Amino acid sequence: MKKMIYSALIVGSCATLWAADAPKLGYKDTPIIPGTSWHVHDGDRPQPRLVTTGASFSHLAPAPSDAVILFDGKQLGNWQQGDGSPAKWKIEDGYMEVAPKTGSIRTKNKFADFQLHIEFATPIKVDGNSQGRGNSGILLNGVYEIQVLDSYNNPTYPDGQCGGLYGQSPPLVNASKAPGQWQSYDIIFESPRWDKDSKIMKKASVTLIHNGVLLHHKKEYAGTTPHRANGNYDRPHPAEMYIELQDHNNPMRFRNIWLRSIGEYDKP
Repeated sequence: MKKMIYSALIVGSCATLWAADAPKLGYKDTPIIPGTSWHVHDGDRPQPRLVTTGASFSHLAPAPSDAVILFDGKQLGNWQQGDGSPAKWKIEDGYMEVAPKTGSIRTKNKFADFQLHIEFATPIKVDGNSQGRGNSGILLNGVYEIQVLDSYNNPTYPDGQCGGLYGQSPPLVNASKAPGQWQSYDIIFESPRWDKDSKIMKKASVTLIHNGVLLHHKKEYAGTTPHRANGNYDRPHPAEMYIELQDHNNPMRFRNIWLRSIGEYDKP
């Protein structure tokens, strides 16, 4: 009977086990996140509940007619290294794969207020745990991160889970698929704005759908998203920003990346 109960906990309620393990995760020597009672990367923060998603959301989503194709599965001409040199990641079978330790890559062009679609797969071979397992990130201007992580039966601090606004806001739920399966992010990002005196007027915000499941809706970034620290809006920048894919030393895969500008009402 004890064995059956234990098995049921593993299969049917991983969140219960995660909660039990949570105090061993993360940090308590980091600052409190503004507007919350939690430390940055706090392991005691409640773990998002698990949601099983539909298989169709792992399939290729055709780009709309007005989309900018950032990666078509064939070439990396729209991407570059941080120093402007050609992107060093490899391409195989319609996807790009991180070449560990070559560095993150970013778009050559910059965008403001957009809809971004991106599909990713964590390594099918599970290696490591917590932040060391299937780790990458989508960073806007290199400073506003949406975490990409293998969060399938992989406890970590909640604000570093797949779909988290790194170091600030855990996702509403955990909608992750198993290692090796294709997953999708649909991101609506609104750029921050400052006034002429460099005072923030509008914070960056994001709506994020992961495998067809809502993780954030118009959620504001408290600021930039550094590791083990609170970010801020102390350094104004243009609304147009590059999109960066992070090299975190894991062979992550990405495909079918396209973007649409949000546009304005009554302006065809």
